[in-house]
Amino acid sequence: MSKPLEGIKVVEVAMWAFVPACGGMLSDLGAEVIKIEPPTGDPLRGLSIGAIGGGNRIDLSWESYNRGKKSVTLDLKQPEGREVLAKLLVDADIFLTNLLPPARKAMGIDADTIRGQFPKIIYASGSPTGPKGPDSAKGGYDSISFWARGGVSSSLTEDDADYPVGPPGPAFGDTLSGSMLCGAICAALAKRAMTGEPSTVDVSLLGTAMWSMQRFIAQSTMDGTQKFPRPKAPKPYNVLVGNYRTSDDRFVSLCMLQADKYWKGFCEVSGKPEWVSDPRYVDAKARAANVDECYADVKALFASKTLAEWKDLLGRQDGQWDPVQDVGELQHDVQVKANNFVQTVDYGDGTTIPLVAVPYVFDGEPMPARRSPELGADSDSVLASLGYDDEAIIDLKVKGVVF
Repeated sequence: MSKPLEGIKVVEVAMWAFVPACGGMLSDLGAEVIKIEPPTGDPLRGLSIGAIGGGNRIDLSWESYNRGKKSVTLDLKQPEGREVLAKLLVDADIFLTNLLPPARKAMGIDADTIRGQFPKIIYASGSPTGPKGPDSAKGGYDSISFWARGGVSSSLTEDDADYPVGPPGPAFGDTLSGSMLCGAICAALAKRAMTGEPSTVDVSLLGTAMWSMQRFIAQSTMDGTQKFPRPKAPKPYNVLVGNYRTSDDRFVSLCMLQADKYWKGFCEVSGKPEWVSDPRYVDAKARAANVDECYADVKALFASKTLAEWKDLLGRQDGQWDPVQDVGELQHDVQVKANNFVQTVDYGDGTTIPLVAVPYVFDGEPMPARRSPELGADSDSVLASLGYDDEAIIDLKVKGVVF
């Protein structure tokens, strides 16, 4: 099937994970994404975190966020490098960057300069804390700008904890923010298609964190609350919402917000039909009034059976629930398999690597992923497509403009 962004050309001058993750999504959606790297490469290439068979080192961070791109090495500090970039931008639809404003200005790739030369291009940037304000030129990463400054860590940290809770994995805030930037770019493409007007768009790590935390932020802004408490053993108002430990030390997560709608079915499949008519538990109001007893009974009930037993029982009623899974279990999840959420990608050397699919399903199918490029793998072919002959390419390499 055709991909939704086929025919769109993106030139990416970015490093690490946030904005490159956006470029990877655009690539999976069908865009041609040309990644401009300095001769030393994107520093993310040095963060190898996985090893797969045969002694080959596979940098899964690099593969995840740079899927399907073309790599061209250019020293944008040299005039010749900026000249090549300008030729690449002649027919580009999107310029994508996360360099800080002073670096963009010094290299002549700030929004005013790029849009002045190429007025139809969409200029898209990712920033730590937004394009305006006293910290707009301050560096940032997801662990600080998203997780710490954005209120996520504080909201997850229990009272009196020794340290604030850290991110659950590499680039957690980066990938969420990259997805938001991808959405903004698609909106800008739609606007340009309908009106002919290009846009300058920015998405920040801080802004994305606040979007994710918006309910708490709105509440605290309204009533002046500094922090919503997170006690170590919160008592539920609705016992059908929460996490329960099973007999084999696993957890089941319930989210039956319409408690009275699901209480009878839950009690019947759980072997507790007497709770349906028990005056202490007969409805949500009664259960709330007797929450200590009810919560203790439900906890004891879940502790009496294994996770496998609960999956079977809960599957027989209509209330909403899911097991609390480890990341290593996800590849075996029946829904993950059915929807091809984890894809097997040809690495090009006789081996394969697993990559998580972009979470967009078009016409019933997810977008197929591809591996990322080696450093400078496409420099020669891209330069040749711009009109550089072999002698000119060699000259750029001798000058250190191209790797």
